[in-house]
Amino acid sequence: MREIEELREVLERRIQSIEFKRPPADLYDPISYTLQSNGKRIRPVLFLLACQMFSEKIDDAIDPAIGFEIFHNFTLLHDDIMDNASVRRGMPTVHEKWNVNTAILSGDAMMVEAYKFVSHTPGKYLGEVLALFSETASGVCEGQMFDMLFEKQETVSEAEYLEMIKLKTSVLLAASLKAGAIIGGANNKNAEKLYLFGLHLGLAFQLKDDWLDVFGDPAVFGKKPGGDIVENKKTFLLIKALEKAQGADKMELEFWLKQKEFDRETKVVAVTNLYRKLEVDKLTDRKAEEHFNEAFKQLKEIDIEEYKKRPLNEMGKILLERIK
Repeated sequence: MREIEELREVLERRIQSIEFKRPPADLYDPISYTLQSNGKRIRPVLFLLACQMFSEKIDDAIDPAIGFEIFHNFTLLHDDIMDNASVRRGMPTVHEKWNVNTAILSGDAMMVEAYKFVSHTPGKYLGEVLALFSETASGVCEGQMFDMLFEKQETVSEAEYLEMIKLKTSVLLAASLKAGAIIGGANNKNAEKLYLFGLHLGLAFQLKDDWLDVFGDPAVFGKKPGGDIVENKKTFLLIKALEKAQGADKMELEFWLKQKEFDRETKVVAVTNLYRKLEVDKLTDRKAEEHFNEAFKQLKEIDIEEYKKRPLNEMGKILLERIK
């Protein structure tokens, strides 16, 4: 069994060997720039970890895994345009370094390149993996649109929010694991268990990310707390606060949501204090914990020797530690 870092190095060498040198350079240079940035390669590592649970031969899974990584980076390229973000992983975003039209076209080209790499799946598994990848790609776009629509909705339910983050974040993690398992020769039951492992892991990850945006240590988290509060972003915290708030608390929360001009620090402190008072910080933490527990329950139920699950177990715990 190869360890996580060894698999990451295998992927990195292959990614760095990819050349997009054909003209026009302005279409392909941003792709190289994006792929060579300091990403953690979480999805392709999960892909290979799942594959090696069922087969020692992972070579056939490397290019399809990279296809999933290229797709993930394509979504970030377009997300950055929609969010008007100027920095990604400590580097200027593509639309800042080049321009918006170039970023849109390069993102489109990345989507095509993602399909090219996924199509390197061995023939006996190609139809199943391509169908899974296509369904996942549609789901990610749906999740992003739901996220945008939520900005205009007055109220968003807990169920609607969880469905959105499932589509926007979780399904790609889940599909990476399932596709890797398929190429490794897993049976349908085990492949589906891995899909559910990834789905719940992604949900927990995003819920904890919501929590960290408000309550995380800036020195560890890497940004000022309260960005979601400033933007009135409908996170799990805000949704639960709107459900629970009554009387003066409800009036104060609605006051801050309606203000067009405000002092950033004052708003962040006021809403954070309301979150604590309403105990939605604890609710969010518990909901994340529920999904982590369900994820590892699914992993435990996979019908193979326990030692083969060890690297994936470690990867799940690494993701958990990253957002504690």
